[in-house]
Amino acid sequence: MGGDQANNDHAAAAAALQWWIEAGVDVAVSESPRDWLKAAPMLVAAPVEAPPAVVHEDLSAFRHWLSSEPGLPLDRAGARRVLPHGAEGAEVMLLSDFPVTDDGEQPIGGEAWALMVRMLGAIGMATEQTYSASLACFSTPGAKLSASEMENCAGIARRHVALVKPKRLILLGDGPAMALLGEKLAQARGRAHKVEGVRTIATFHPRWLLTRPGDKGLAWRDLLLLMEEGI
Repeated sequence: MGGDQANNDHAAAAAALQWWIEAGVDVAVSESPRDWLKAAPMLVAAPVEAPPAVVHEDLSAFRHWLSSEPGLPLDRAGARRVLPHGAEGAEVMLLSDFPVTDDGEQPIGGEAWALMVRMLGAIGMATEQTYSASLACFSTPGAKLSASEMENCAGIARRHVALVKPKRLILLGDGPAMALLGEKLAQARGRAHKVEGVRTIATFHPRWLLTRPGDKGLAWRDLLLLMEEGI
């Protein structure tokens, strides 16, 4: 048993090191000294959205609703329903836009998930500590959210976050940033936010980073911001 734990620790360390190399990190924390005793910066509160029409008292009931309710955003003919993964009280919750074919049965899958695992490992987060969900739980190639669907997604996502009760929240890409912060990713990055009382940052979806590796250094700064203290 001890050998298995040691192997797991080595694997986690290797994954974190690989991400640091990819992100161009050559110092332990950051390129400039940090005053760890300074007061935590004031966070930017996200715009208040209307709650979803259906209010669920616990995460189990909410996930059952996601798995069976007809007419949810992006529920089209031929769409594939992809449900969230993880447990209540996760250290970090990931919210992406909506799954693509390569993601399989996960909100984030394939090479994008492998990169996400390395990113999380670099800040000391194991996949077992992570809750992964998508803004819309349907994989519908080529589909786009209408304005009304985006509004509906925002209410559903807020209720989802409130029921998961994560310690931290990462919004991956433009869709989640627009839905929960009212800003595109370019404007939302670089500062911490609060969503349902949870410390939140917005950063690039790992699918984006796979095609634009030059942005990995920016994503690393976002992850450091996420791990700072204060809500």
